[in-house]
Amino acid sequence: MADLFAHMPLVVAGLLLMIGLAIALWKRNLIQMLMGLTVVEAAVNLFLVASGYRHDAIAPIYTNAAEGARMVLPTVQALTLTAIVIGLATTALMLSFVILIYRYYKTLDVNEVRKLRE
Repeated sequence: MADLFAHMPLVVAGLLLMIGLAIALWKRNLIQMLMGLTVVEAAVNLFLVASGYRHDAIAPIYTNAAEGARMVLPTVQALTLTAIVIGLATTALMLSFVILIYRYYKTLDVNEVRKLRE
């Protein structure tokens, strides 16, 4: 049972990934599809943070840490912060595309947009 709790962030990241992919693939509304992709992004960020975690470790900042103290991995934390910023920018860009599609086609349904394009 302790093993399950030790790997809980990875399990939650996997569940979020499956939920986000299901939403992105099976919903036909463009905003719902975008929300599914955002959930996938959150799952990837959670996985990155969980992979850099070390039990009984301290933050890798300037401290009076003892010599040889264990520290969490700062690389994945920096990568996750970068991924959050990039994800926010791409989500805003995709939302602006959704707004333009709605203005042009007057619908957010993917199937209707495909029919109107032909």
